[in-house]
Amino acid sequence: MIAQAQPKDYDIVIYGCTSAAVAAAVQAKQMGKSVVVVGPEKHLGGLTAGGLGFTDSGNKAVIGGFARSFYQRIKAHYDQADSWIYQKPEEYNRYRAEEDAIWVFEPHVAEATFEAIISQYEIPVFRERWLDRSKGVIKEDKRIVSIRMLSDEVFSGKVFIDATYEGDLMATAGVTFTVGRESNAVYGETLNGVQKARAISHQFEHPVSPYRISDDPSSGLLPNVHGEDPGEEGQGDQRVQAYNFRMCLTTVDENRVPFPKPDHYDPLNYELLARELDQGWRKLWVKFDAAPNKKTDTNNHGAFSTDYIGKNYTYPEASYQERQAIIEEHEDYQKGLMWFLSYDPRVPKDVRERMSQWGLAKDEFVDNGYWPHQIYVREARRMVSDFVMTENHLTQKIATPEPIGMGSYNMDSHNVQRYVDSNGHARNEGDIQISPGGPYPISYRAIVPPEDEVRNLIVPVCLSSSHIAYGSIRMEPVFMILGQSAATAAALSIDEQSSVQEVDYAILKQQLLADGQVLEYKKD
Repeated sequence: MIAQAQPKDYDIVIYGCTSAAVAAAVQAKQMGKSVVVVGPEKHLGGLTAGGLGFTDSGNKAVIGGFARSFYQRIKAHYDQADSWIYQKPEEYNRYRAEEDAIWVFEPHVAEATFEAIISQYEIPVFRERWLDRSKGVIKEDKRIVSIRMLSDEVFSGKVFIDATYEGDLMATAGVTFTVGRESNAVYGETLNGVQKARAISHQFEHPVSPYRISDDPSSGLLPNVHGEDPGEEGQGDQRVQAYNFRMCLTTVDENRVPFPKPDHYDPLNYELLARELDQGWRKLWVKFDAAPNKKTDTNNHGAFSTDYIGKNYTYPEASYQERQAIIEEHEDYQKGLMWFLSYDPRVPKDVRERMSQWGLAKDEFVDNGYWPHQIYVREARRMVSDFVMTENHLTQKIATPEPIGMGSYNMDSHNVQRYVDSNGHARNEGDIQISPGGPYPISYRAIVPPEDEVRNLIVPVCLSSSHIAYGSIRMEPVFMILGQSAATAAALSIDEQSSVQEVDYAILKQQLLADGQVLEYKKD
């Protein structure tokens, strides 16, 4: 039975249950505002609690405020001796007793931490509530008055925050957005659009035939390779960087569940990888990043890995049912990949013997068959506002106005397509991993929509950014930073009785600094 929302207005309504949502909700409470979190997720914390435990943190000196306090809470958990079940703390090299925070953790610890925070601040959370994307946003005079869920529950407020990975509230409210990659020409960038020449990481290291019968084009292409023109260098397209699941794996027998064989298993889906293995490639385990208690955060690595390249292009704007089908297809692909590497006789014996020692962690994602409950939506919709964060802002060739937080991670795009190159070999395209050169500020103007579209909506996750700039900004600590700053601005907008675009930045900056946000990087 679905509980009904309280029959009153909230000051701030947050849509989405991600890490940014929790950060925003806590900040709203601390500023004396009534707040509610409502979203489609069953679990709190998004990717942070969904398997991405090996935090893409960049320069940790610029992580402050709520975000840093979250990682400090995680550290406090691991400071307790009974938290170490399958190994001793001194056996784990990323735990250091003298440090204030820890940046790698188990998924269930992150989720429990988010739940404890929500409980501490007595924040109401309405889970598994899906926005009615056809007529669920009621606006008057360019302000959102209320949002309606498919359950017919209505949440009204003074300011709204879209904290989803997909930007559904933003889009339904009529905000301009984009999907895919801009051409370099749009914002005067160098790393956007098609990147055939720079895509050298996570690339085939041997000549691999893309055809069902090796070197025989008449036999047809193997699955997950397209035979079309990949596009011209720097050209924009609607392709989206690949998604995957960040699996939590272990070799501890009493906590290990063998990889399941999916119902739709087809070894031909993995033939490209088999051909790479036949030529001696053995870097499968490079991104089995160690987490506490002899677990991993397992990420994509190599030309053919957990990223399901080219299978998510429609996800950002797809219906809920279509998205679920895409998620299930990704799950089948990735489970099939792990079963293939562990047990299929097509795989070299040494690989099978090593991979089959691994399995899913029995004490993680226990209500979802030990499988992560959140697919890694690396990028979906991105708002297009009056100000757009670009490569040139990240590299600080252009000044960034009104900073509300900082990022620092590489401009990181995963591959977006797999095609046939001029030599008749399989080739990936889209992977970019280039440092911006150090920490950089993120503008308040990038999280508010154009004033003539919506005057009381803030978008800290699907913010206004080019594809390649988003590749750096899209890190979980940054989402928490931006979530906190969004709620701060929302509260000030209410106090000032202004639009979110008209918030006095001098007051906003003062409040952000008082609350521990880092707005400027000063090298020691």
